[in-house]
This record gives sequence, C-alpha cells and structure tokens, in this order.
Amino acid sequence: MVRTSKRMLYWAPRVWGIVYALFISFFALDVLDAHLPFAKLMLALAIHLIPTAILAVVLVFAWQRDWVGCVGFIALGLLYLWITHLRYPATVYFVISGTAFLIGLLFLADWIFGRRLHSSA
Repeated sequence: MVRTSKRMLYWAPRVWGIVYALFISFFALDVLDAHLPFAKLMLALAIHLIPTAILAVVLVFAWQRDWVGCVGFIALGLLYLWITHLRYPATVYFVISGTAFLIGLLFLADWIFGRRLHSSA
C-alpha cells in the first residue's frame, strides 16, 4: 500500500505537468490560420510556444526537486493571473491557472508526504 501511494504521489504531478504543457501548446496552433509566409509562420509558432517551453523547463528542474515544481507551477499560475489582469471569464482562469496551482500542490504533497512514505517503506 505504501509503495503504491508513493508511486502515485511521485508520478501524478509529473504526468499532469506533461499533459498541461501539451494542452497549453495547442493554443499555439492558432497561428496556422494566419496565412503567413513560411518563415513568419515559423517565427509566430515559436513565439506562441514560449509558454510551453517555460513549462517544460520548470518540469525538467522539478523532476528531481519537488519544491521547484511546487514553487514553479504556483508562480506560473500567479504570473498568468497578473499578466491577463483578470479580464477573461472565470472559467479561463480555472482551467489555466487552476491547473497550474493544482500541479504545484501535487508537487508540494510529494515534497512533504513523499519523504514520509519513503522513510516508512
């Protein structure tokens, strides 16, 4: 039981972090409707994928250090709220910032409780 809990607690924030980064990357596909020349299209796509790259960097550093994931994902959720100045419907913030907060809290749980489970196993 303890081993299963430890594995779930370890993998949940990491898998959700990957899924979240893939979800955010889908928003970059809106540049394909712009009918731009290829070079400008690639530049626009690269610019739109910056949030995904930031999420990937945070996730790479968080893979071995849970506190980095906790601080990083919660900070990214707060950064999104600050940048958008709360001008969209609440569901947008629930999906984008709320998911980042949830992943940060999962990393926090792994950071706090994962050590206890590891020491008891």
